[in-house]
Amino acid sequence: MLTVNEVSKLTGVSIRTLHYYDEIGLLQPTTVTQAGYRLYDDLELERLQQILLFRELEFSLKEISEIINSKNFEREKAIDQQIELLTLKKEHIEDLILLAKKMKKEGTYIMEFKAFDTSKIDDYTKRAKEQWGNTNAYKEFEEKNKKRSKKDFSYINEGLMSLFREFGTMMEEEVESEKVQHQVEKLQTYITEHYYTCTTEILAGLGQMYSSGGEFTKNIDTVGGEGCSQFTARAIEIYCKAH
Repeated sequence: MLTVNEVSKLTGVSIRTLHYYDEIGLLQPTTVTQAGYRLYDDLELERLQQILLFRELEFSLKEISEIINSKNFEREKAIDQQIELLTLKKEHIEDLILLAKKMKKEGTYIMEFKAFDTSKIDDYTKRAKEQWGNTNAYKEFEEKNKKRSKKDFSYINEGLMSLFREFGTMMEEEVESEKVQHQVEKLQTYITEHYYTCTTEILAGLGQMYSSGGEFTKNIDTVGGEGCSQFTARAIEIYCKAH
């Protein structure tokens, strides 16, 4: 068995995140010693792999927990879908690299935009979520989106980004301050109104996702400034503990 520190070094997942996964019941240690050390066996490491792969499909921690704990969960089918999505992402990145090299070599404007097309990835992700996303939050999200146009969806997403811009202007404040905590409340309300019912548990999972790297972290730091994702995550953590 491996200690939490050894699992962190092996997987690159922070000790803090592993502790959080334990707290919400997503990934619990196989046993805890009398001295309080968390120990993980191979089955839990395999479960962690599934968690990390589903993160690539952009499921929330709440959704991942419901999927993995579902009686209908089929491990092999999930892995096949994850492989397919990662392959599509790999091909997309390779196309972008080839285009960039071509632009550098020719040193001129090139009328090529195919490399920026992510429709295959978007479509596959959507179908995968439709299959595995049998959660109330995802169903609610799908229901709200039925009557929305692309313009509507873009407007809603921009509204979400504007909230992170506001977080960016508050980074000199203490995360426990009334101003920052009110901003977290605004974020929770906005998500509930436009996406799905954002419970405290779901909000806590989103906070972890915002600061865990990848597209979420990049987008938040782009609009709010470097470190905004971490600041927002800490503020959400404080808010959720108080509620």
